[in-house]
Amino acid sequence: MQDNLEKIFKELENQFDVEEPKMDHFNRFEAKLNKGRKPNILLKLWPFIAIAASVILIFGIWLGASFSKQGMELAKVSTEMGETQNYFVATIEKELASIEKERNPDTEKIINDGLQQLNKLEKHYETLTFELKESTEDKRIIYAMISNFQQRIEILQSLLIQIEDVKQLKIQNNEKFS
Repeated sequence: MQDNLEKIFKELENQFDVEEPKMDHFNRFEAKLNKGRKPNILLKLWPFIAIAASVILIFGIWLGASFSKQGMELAKVSTEMGETQNYFVATIEKELASIEKERNPDTEKIINDGLQQLNKLEKHYETLTFELKESTEDKRIIYAMISNFQQRIEILQSLLIQIEDVKQLKIQNNEKFS
């Protein structure tokens, strides 16, 4: 094979172009290349496309994570459950407003204790919303959520009774010392 190459080169020996190209040859060649080629817009926009894709990806991940962190409320089960939830929430807010009106140094400890019990029930309710999201057909979870609302209302009503007892004791003590 080496002999074949040598033979080919000997036959073409004086036919090679060994002259140097003119000084402006490379500039003309590059101009001809650029003249026939259109600038690729995608290459210029690539950094912006990458940034936009990253932002969309991060937004999608955030959106998915936020939806997975939320449980399912009773209102999403049916319209009747929505009405039930609205009733309980309105009643609880009304009772809380009544309790806040009665807040004073004499009732502070009782109110704080009652609100701690209420917070425990609210945390339990949050776990129930996640369970309901997993199994919307399980009636036991719905009953547990309703029972949780009822327990919160009972705590608030009991708290109002205790506040009323404290007020009555204070009135009786004031009458004894007057």
